[in-house]
Amino acid sequence: MESITNTAADVSVSMDSEGNPDGFEKVKSKKSQKRKRDAGEVDMDTVAIKRPSFPPISGDQLRGGVDEMRKVPVPAHRYTPLKENWLKIFTPIVENLQLQVRFNLKTRNVEIKTCKETQEISALTKAADFVKAFVLGFQVEDALALIRLDELFLESFDVTDVKPLKGDHLSRAIGRIAGKGGKTKFTIENVTKTRIVLADTKIHLLGSFQNIKMARTAICNLILGSPPSKVYGNIRAVASRAAERF
Repeated sequence: MESITNTAADVSVSMDSEGNPDGFEKVKSKKSQKRKRDAGEVDMDTVAIKRPSFPPISGDQLRGGVDEMRKVPVPAHRYTPLKENWLKIFTPIVENLQLQVRFNLKTRNVEIKTCKETQEISALTKAADFVKAFVLGFQVEDALALIRLDELFLESFDVTDVKPLKGDHLSRAIGRIAGKGGKTKFTIENVTKTRIVLADTKIHLLGSFQNIKMARTAICNLILGSPPSKVYGNIRAVASRAAERF
């Protein structure tokens, strides 16, 4: 018992000798600790973090060194126009998109191929769409917009997809779309800012997504029997709303 009391007395003496007469330790205020912690966090944020820098990769490296090819079949009635406009088709594909192109006389296909000079990944798709648009019947100047501009699309559908018409009824529906001297077709093109090709019962549209939607709705209404005057009014109303929105 004496040894226990002696040790307790020694502890009390040692605590008194540290400068606390009551034998209690000073507790640091929480505010000062919080301020120091906040200051430390600010210092960590101010330290500049090094971001990884990756050098640009060429188109050849992205493809993995493998050349890709697209083939666009050409129907017989488009051979002569293709031959007459070959220089206009050849020049933008080779000079602007840095691709290789040729017309295979055996398979009757326009073959487009990438090479080491090709920089843009989407160049092959743009060139294929450009040639396809010309083959469908669009003018070279209109089809060239697919190379120069993004967000332009091609869409094709058949008159009989909208309504199963036959004989004279089908002919009258096509006549309503074209109009007298092509007036109705030109009006739809100008209002919706699209290009339309009528090839027998096939209808091909070239333009942006929203504009193609407006033109397709107008053409479908004409096929279903709406008079052109009513279709004009609906197109102008939709086009004015779209213009106000943008």
